[in-house]
Amino acid sequence: MSSSVFNAFSKNFLGNAPNWYKLTIVGFLVANIVLLTTAGSYITGWVLIGEFIFTLAMALKCYPLQPGGLLALEAILLGMTSPETVYYEAVANVEVILLLMFMVAGIYFMRGLLLFVFTKVLTKVTSKALLSLFFSLLGAALSAFLDALTVTAVLISVGVGFYSVYHKVASGKKIQHPDHDHANDNEVVELHREDLDRFRKFLRSLIMHGVVGTALGGVMTLVGEPQNLLIAEKADWDFVHFFVVMAPVTLPVFFCGILTCLLLELTGWFGYGEKLPPQVRYVLEEYSAAESAKYTTRDKAALAVQGITAIILVLSLAFHVAAVGLVGLMVIVLLTAFNGVIEEHRIGHAFEESLPFTALLVVFFAVVSVIHDQHLFTPVISWVLAMDESIQPAMFFVANGVLSAISDNVFVATVYINEVKAVFDAGKISREHFDQLAVAINTGTNLPSVATPNGQAAFLFLLTSALAPVIRLSYGRMVIMALPYTIVLTGVGIFCVVFVL
Repeated sequence: MSSSVFNAFSKNFLGNAPNWYKLTIVGFLVANIVLLTTAGSYITGWVLIGEFIFTLAMALKCYPLQPGGLLALEAILLGMTSPETVYYEAVANVEVILLLMFMVAGIYFMRGLLLFVFTKVLTKVTSKALLSLFFSLLGAALSAFLDALTVTAVLISVGVGFYSVYHKVASGKKIQHPDHDHANDNEVVELHREDLDRFRKFLRSLIMHGVVGTALGGVMTLVGEPQNLLIAEKADWDFVHFFVVMAPVTLPVFFCGILTCLLLELTGWFGYGEKLPPQVRYVLEEYSAAESAKYTTRDKAALAVQGITAIILVLSLAFHVAAVGLVGLMVIVLLTAFNGVIEEHRIGHAFEESLPFTALLVVFFAVVSVIHDQHLFTPVISWVLAMDESIQPAMFFVANGVLSAISDNVFVATVYINEVKAVFDAGKISREHFDQLAVAINTGTNLPSVATPNGQAAFLFLLTSALAPVIRLSYGRMVIMALPYTIVLTGVGIFCVVFVL
């Protein structure tokens, strides 16, 4: 009896994840206890960060909430952090939590308009390089005034929509290529598999260009990223002054990022360059034409409501009439009320994408709490501040970049700007030097953090979304595809910090 219960427990633990993965997580939990008693909490804290990154890297094997949550619970039980600190981190980031809960759900109710618009763009623009440029510029432009997570939610919705259309049509009936009219059934099936793989690669590259674009635009303005507002507050900068101060670094980085996008598409390096297969274009064009032909007055009214709401959304976010999450709640109310979505179960579907990631984000805050309580970053900060003033901006950029790639860039920026502000208030550095360090902190937390999903919430959101497994976007593949951008953005950024500021 006890043996059967144990076997059932072992099978239920982490569900269908591979046995080696289950044993690894158990090994992590045991290792942390051993390390804490032998090496101390500081070493154990860094090991915990590495273990949490591992759970993110294996997101396609098992959603990170469960293994990452177990590590977070263990850290609290071992006294490496406290529930109060986790709660403090969650409250400090309540705007992000509300954003995920409501804005992502709001975008769900706008998917009809998004699919309509982007299908037109996808079928009309035949050049993959121009299409990639469009996605990158769209991500950058929207993120400069909106929020990167909102923009990523749009990109995810578009990607899922495209894939669903092709997969549904291609699975439901055999559609041959225009140049394969006489293909037999087996050949048609093989063509479908080949097209599906190519289409996944095509979507992967477009979505990655768009998500990296959110980093290019997000670093430029006061409202682009949460840490930007925090830094501007400490430095007493308004919207225009923030843009002007950051421009010597952010504008060269932006143009080099765009050139990188074009270069990757023209060369096909790092998993980019795949063109839209003719069969897929044919399916999407046929779908678009068929949908347009059968639009009823009700369908057109629904699109009109979504269009008007989209304008209200952009204006509300651009002028910051309310917290982003509350604007998202407004979007949900408007779209459901005027499109007749009044059943609870229909509304509930909109939250299926966002709430798991919201829970994961709170678990991430628990890991950040360990960083805070164990002062894991303190030696790095002290080391940089002890250096000569002439090299401090460059070193702040590098230190922020490295830490942001493995942690939360908002947390890293908060720690660094508070320390620098304290030094400035004590009269130990000049205002000019303080401004240079503030620019280095902002660009350092925003640009190198594209290296991994850990640093950019938008990347992490994409990695754990329903789209990632569909287009075969794993942690490792995302890191590889982000690598050229990481090198260019970091290289140009540090060059400008050293020689232009």
